Amino acid sequence: MKTKTKYAIGVDIGGTNIKIGIVTSTGKILKKITFRTEADKGPKTIIRKIISAIEELTNGSKYKINGIGIGCPGVVIPGKGIVENPPNLPGWKKVNLKKIISKEFKKNVFVDNDANAAAIGELTFGNGKNYKSFIMVTLGTGVGGGIIINKKIYHGDFGAAGEIGHISIDYKGPKCNCGSYGCIEAYAGNQYLKRRVRLQLKSHPESKIWKLINNDLSKVSPRIIQQAAESGDKFAKSVIVELGFHLGAAFTSLCNVLDISVFIIGGGIAGFGKPLFDSIRKTISNRVMAPIRPRVRVHPAKLKNDAGIKGASALVFHPK
Repeated sequence: MKTKTKYAIGVDIGGTNIKIGIVTSTGKILKKITFRTEADKGPKTIIRKIISAIEELTNGSKYKINGIGIGCPGVVIPGKGIVENPPNLPGWKKVNLKKIISKEFKKNVFVDNDANAAAIGELTFGNGKNYKSFIMVTLGTGVGGGIIINKKIYHGDFGAAGEIGHISIDYKGPKCNCGSYGCIEAYAGNQYLKRRVRLQLKSHPESKIWKLINNDLSKVSPRIIQQAAESGDKFAKSVIVELGFHLGAAFTSLCNVLDISVFIIGGGIAGFGKPLFDSIRKTISNRVMAPIRPRVRVHPAKLKNDAGIKGASALVFHPK
């Protein structure tokens, strides 16, 4: 018997843009809207814009919406949908997003941290479907994570689990924005990576990166590093391998503590592709406890640019 298609609204709240779409229970986006967050205007303005966008998507729509899923940065109190102090969203000290949106639309509303939503998206629609447990890692401005155990997201006691970016791999390492030292985010976050490459480039005048950036260090970016690596540049290749080593060192600790050996990696910096994944895989295999070694798997995220919307909608579809 054919399963009846269900429909949900997925809301992906980012510091720069907000994306909202109607998504089917098979993960197909039927319609979507993207608009600037304008984070400096505060929560009331942003929530008003979200409500207007949902109304625009659903007014006159033939699709019966089963619920609304929202992925948001910051700590989200499990079950209550209260967002606390999200980074890059000033003024959001404690916002009961679930209550506000459910009151407006009289629908079931599910709110979770954006990295958790991405993990549930991969579990429901992506490369996590065939695994009971895995760790989703997002590599972008920062390093985020979602932990799936026995097909369920692990929130911890207060909803703050999965802060993978703040595992320290060197207690004397570079200072992280969180205030600690040697966090993996201080090695793999976009801004940190660019800063380190700019410093190291001065010792590599032969690198093809110089030509690609027209000798302007402000133009260094992951895409430029990737282009140089693909054209055979030794320094650019070493940057990617070193990044994989740092990430692999952090993931090894997660393997040993949680007995989870599958990692799904998304976000812009995951675009480095096979050389990065091979380096991560090799590092984990060399360092992890012997019984876990044969089970190590490192996969790219399947959902890519639509991970936010699909992940948020998966909060509605995934069994609680």
